[in-house]
Amino acid sequence: MSADRLDVIIFGASGFTGKYTVFEAVTVLNGLKWGIAGRSREKLESVLKQMGDKAKKDLSQVPIFIADVNDEASLLEMARRAKIVVNTAGPYRFHGEKVLSACIEAGTHHVDVSGEPQYMETMQLKYDSRAKEKGVYVVSACGFDSIPADLGVIFAEKNFDGTVNSVETFLESGLKEGGSGGGSAGLNYGTWESAVYGLAHSDELRGIRQQLFPVRLPKFFPVLKPRPLVFRSTEVNKVCLPFPGSDRSVVMRSQRFLYEQDKKRPVQMQAYVGFPSWIAAGVVILFASIFGLMSKFQIGRTLLLKYPGLFSGGLASRSGPSEDSMERTYFRMTFKAVGWPKGDRLAESSDQYTEPPTKTLMVRVSGMNPGYGATCVALLSTALTILRESDKMPNNGGVLAPAAAFSKTSLISELEKHEHGMKFEILANK
Repeated sequence: MSADRLDVIIFGASGFTGKYTVFEAVTVLNGLKWGIAGRSREKLESVLKQMGDKAKKDLSQVPIFIADVNDEASLLEMARRAKIVVNTAGPYRFHGEKVLSACIEAGTHHVDVSGEPQYMETMQLKYDSRAKEKGVYVVSACGFDSIPADLGVIFAEKNFDGTVNSVETFLESGLKEGGSGGGSAGLNYGTWESAVYGLAHSDELRGIRQQLFPVRLPKFFPVLKPRPLVFRSTEVNKVCLPFPGSDRSVVMRSQRFLYEQDKKRPVQMQAYVGFPSWIAAGVVILFASIFGLMSKFQIGRTLLLKYPGLFSGGLASRSGPSEDSMERTYFRMTFKAVGWPKGDRLAESSDQYTEPPTKTLMVRVSGMNPGYGATCVALLSTALTILRESDKMPNNGGVLAPAAAFSKTSLISELEKHEHGMKFEILANK
């Protein structure tokens, strides 16, 4: 890789997630050479001015590159100018592959914040071998989807002092008191659009996985069964539903990789999201049912995309959340890890225990502004980790889930350094 390349280029920098990634880059990428890229020089210059004012730093000399997903030559030229491209331009189903492909051909690492399982697993199927040949790391799900879940499982395993059989995650989020604004949307339009098309095409996943993982993992016991559709969790004292995001699919990809690569017993995982009352959970079920039904039909998708505020109950909008709302939004993800103590360790990862698990560890990952603070810090921290610690990453390249890529690095420590990073803590060990 040429020494005169920039360390990082942020692609899609004039988008909603992109501009806040530029803001966080001022601190996370401090001391590195970085630039931004997108379709419009005018918009990119505006982002540098706006985020420079917010960060109280002159960003006018940050290099700008013009690149468009509809111009593959421009993508390749951009990719050749950096050691790693931080790609914030979604939905990745429509815009991701061309950027990723250009990066691999240019020998440039690529990270993004996709939470779209179909996209991520298709990219692994199509490009994993080529990425290894080129010595390139491609890592998706490097934001709130799904760094807390994937690295949280690794954190639980490292602190378990034994063998983990299963992990259940319980996500809580809300607004801290104070601030000048009232309620506002929590999602920008691009995230909403990704969710609409992701659910619309969810039936593609079975075929993708049959090709990607033709050999099934052995069955490990006791099997972690899903809880009821709606239940009150004693772990977090919330009414919980299954979490519909990409966390479980990302964690299972990482666990399969670590089983195949390191002969480590894979952790079983189920993910849930908590609400303050049965009424709140019921309202979410109602909106989710409408969303799921409408996403399956073209006319329904058109309406969902045209009126995001109406069909999300005010959660999504074309303008995105206000800064006040973002800064007051918190998240907590609690992990219940169950397994066997160290003295009961088996000789082989495929061996089975004859006694039920006797040990439990509770850990938590938490932070503020999950969508556009913690996400952007996490994304940039993964890029920084590739630049600094690629010698601790597997196979000299490949298309990987976060924990598969970073389980042996200091990424968790890096995430804990920053204001909009994430805190990893042990709650109870018994």
